[in-house]
Amino acid sequence: MTGVSLTRIWAVLDKEFIQLRRDRLTYAMILIMPIVQLLLFGYAINNDPRHLPTAVLVQDDSAFARSTLAALKVSGYFDIVGQARTPAELDRMVAMGEAQFAVTIPADFTRRVVRGDGAQILVEADASDPAATSGAVAALTGLPAAALRRDLVGAAVSPPATTPFEVVVHRRYNPEAVTAYNIVPGLLGVILSMTLVMMTALGVTREYERGTMESLLATPVRPIEVMIGKLAPYVVVGLLQTAVILTLARALFDVPMGGGWLALGLGVVLFIAGSLALGFLISTAARSQLQAMQMSFFYMMPSILLSGFMFPFKGMPNWAQALGTVIPVTHFLRVVRGVMLKGHGVGETWPSLCALALFVAAVAALAMARYRTTLD
Repeated sequence: MTGVSLTRIWAVLDKEFIQLRRDRLTYAMILIMPIVQLLLFGYAINNDPRHLPTAVLVQDDSAFARSTLAALKVSGYFDIVGQARTPAELDRMVAMGEAQFAVTIPADFTRRVVRGDGAQILVEADASDPAATSGAVAALTGLPAAALRRDLVGAAVSPPATTPFEVVVHRRYNPEAVTAYNIVPGLLGVILSMTLVMMTALGVTREYERGTMESLLATPVRPIEVMIGKLAPYVVVGLLQTAVILTLARALFDVPMGGGWLALGLGVVLFIAGSLALGFLISTAARSQLQAMQMSFFYMMPSILLSGFMFPFKGMPNWAQALGTVIPVTHFLRVVRGVMLKGHGVGETWPSLCALALFVAAVAALAMARYRTTLD
C-alpha cells in the first residue's frame, strides 16, 4: 500500500463539497445559525431590563407627586404607560400584564412629607418573573433622596438622618422571588415544543426515507386524514407529558396552582395541536431526518430565547418583542404562568388563547398545502 496521496484526498474533498452544495438546507443552516445567535445574544438578550411598563394611581395632584414620578422616569427603569383612576383599575393592569409595576401616591403624600410624618408611596411589582423586576426594585432605594431634592427647601427640608418618604414594595404573585415558580411552568412549553415538534418531523420524514409513505399515498386517504391519523398518538403523548410535569412541579417545587383549569386545558390542547402541525409542516420541507432535526432546532432556539422563558420579555427591544409575539411558546407561557401564578381564567387569558388558535389554523393550512404539493 502506497503512502498518502494528495490526489486521492482532493478527490474525496471535492466529492464532499459537491454533496454539501446539493444539501442546500444544511449549508444555509451552517451560515445562518451563527448570525442568528449573534444577533439574539448581542441585541435582544438583556438581564437588566429597563423601561418597564408602569401604571400609576396619583391621589395627590401636587408638585411633590409630579417630581416623584419624574424621578421614576429618570432612573431609566420605569416607563409610565397608563394612569389608573381607581385601585381596582390599577390592579387589573398589573394582573393582565399591561404593567410590570404599579405605583400609588396617596392623598396625604404632600402633607406627610412637609410634616416629616412618615410619608409613603406604594410600588407593586409583578414578581412572577423575579429577574425582570430585581434591578428596578433595587433602583427604588435611591428614589426618596433624589426625587424631592429641588422641592424641599427652607422649612420643608427633612432632617439629614431621614428621607422625605419611604417606598413600600409589594412583590405580587411571587413575593419570595422563588425562581422555580417562573422557570418550572415555563418548562412545560419548552419541553412540549422540543419533543412534539421534533418527534412529528422525524417520524413523518422517516417514512419518506424508508419508502412506506409511498404505500400510504397509494391509498385513497386524504391529506387531512393522514395528518389527523399520524398526529393523534402524539396528542396523547403531549397530554401525558403535561400531567407528569404539572404533578412534579407541585410535588417537588411546590409551584402554586391558581385554579384556572379550563384556560390551562384549552391552552395545552391548542399548543399541542400547533406544535404537531408545525412538525408536520417541517416534514413536508425536509428531505432527510437530519434536515428535519436541524429545522426543529432552528425553531427551538428563538422559542427559548425570545419567549420570556430564559430572559425577561419586557427587557428585550421592541423588534425582539415583536418577533417573540409571533412565537406560540410566548403565548403559551403567558397562559401557563397566568393560570398557575395569578389564578387567571379564560377571561384573562383569551388574547393568548386566540393567538394560539390562529397559529394552529395557519400552520395546519400551510402544512396541508405543502402536503398536497408533495403529492402532486
